[in-house]
Amino acid sequence: YHRADGGVGTANYWLVIPMVFCENRNVEVLKSALLKALGYQTTRDYVVDTEALVKQYKNGATAKELLDSSLIRTPEEIKQNRTFPNVDGIKFLTHEGGCGGFRLDSESLCSLLAGYVTNPNVAGATILSLGCQNAEVRNLTEGIKQRDPNFSKPLYILEQQKSASERHFIEEAVKKTFLGLIEANKTERSPAPLNHLVLGLECGGSDGFSGISANPALGYASDLLVALGATTMLSEFPELNGVEQELINRCVSEPVAHKFAHLMNTYSATAVALGSAFANNPSPGNIKDGLITDAMKSAGAAKKGGTSPITEVLDYTEKTTKKGLNLLCTPGNDVESTTGLAGSGCNIIAFTTGLGTPTGNPVAPVLKISSNNALSEKMKDIIDFNTGTIITGEDTIETMGAALLDYIIEVASGKKIPAAVRLGQDDFIPWKRGISL
Repeated sequence: YHRADGGVGTANYWLVIPMVFCENRNVEVLKSALLKALGYQTTRDYVVDTEALVKQYKNGATAKELLDSSLIRTPEEIKQNRTFPNVDGIKFLTHEGGCGGFRLDSESLCSLLAGYVTNPNVAGATILSLGCQNAEVRNLTEGIKQRDPNFSKPLYILEQQKSASERHFIEEAVKKTFLGLIEANKTERSPAPLNHLVLGLECGGSDGFSGISANPALGYASDLLVALGATTMLSEFPELNGVEQELINRCVSEPVAHKFAHLMNTYSATAVALGSAFANNPSPGNIKDGLITDAMKSAGAAKKGGTSPITEVLDYTEKTTKKGLNLLCTPGNDVESTTGLAGSGCNIIAFTTGLGTPTGNPVAPVLKISSNNALSEKMKDIIDFNTGTIITGEDTIETMGAALLDYIIEVASGKKIPAAVRLGQDDFIPWKRGISL
């Protein structure tokens, strides 16, 4: 999906975003009003078309005719029967921020939301504002302008405190969203070179195999993409603790290296000041499966970034501007990290796991990569790609990395739908910069 700013989306979504948690209830009203009516309310790979029975019954169908009816609709039929077949979905980004707490958190939230609105996978957005919150609309629009000075996507901003009533507010939001969807539906998927991919590199629920199968295979795929002129993005700074020097040595310039060191040191010092530390990052599941220390976990996690030079280091919510391998400062928390990756411009995310996790993202397709055969069999409903054959000796990191790249391209091209997308796993948690590990 080619955008006016030169970006290319791997999907085509419309967003409904509250500026503050006070608007979450109104977002839920919009959700119930729009999804089913427009053909998006399903988290399965098929739907049962009960309405077809109702229509036949009203038209006088016999019992035999009702029993002979076909009610199951395939994914392709579901898409074609949508009011807007070129729009992959309407995503609702409810959150618990926008007011109270530190002003910095509200400003950071606005910057993150601006990143989502300008993400190439997004066609446009409806913004619901109460009117008096810390997360001011002007901060959002300024953030959008900074990322895209010639921003031209449909954007509807509604303020409840200026509306005649809640009913009028909801009615206007539904109407404007519908108009936006008409425009979004005019954009169709068309070919694009691989250098338009911005691949997020994520891991979660890691095990003792992650660092020797899934992560290095993803790192090899990342290196191939970088060689083809694309962008890849490695996040989760607490999980880079212990491998800083190796990453600093790969930075293309001293300013890039200094920025990475500064962000790592500042984050670490904040954690210590609040009574924690990067050493506390490994979860009980990590430890039980062999990742006893943060250094051991980091040594494996960093392999997702392959061996490419690091061209850019980004603070949380900063937009990627340089091709090649980027580092993005986020927590190790899976959802906070994937939320940040999409906010910085990723149009697809590859997520390795050894223990299994159902994490997804509202706008960037998240494909799950298993580090071992047992997980791939046990949780086949959420795993998309298995690298366990590296452990059993049937594949090498190189052969599996090349196969993984092929799979990533198929997902980006809309030929395969990851489990997280099919199951509606739209996790969205903004990072409150106080501290999160």
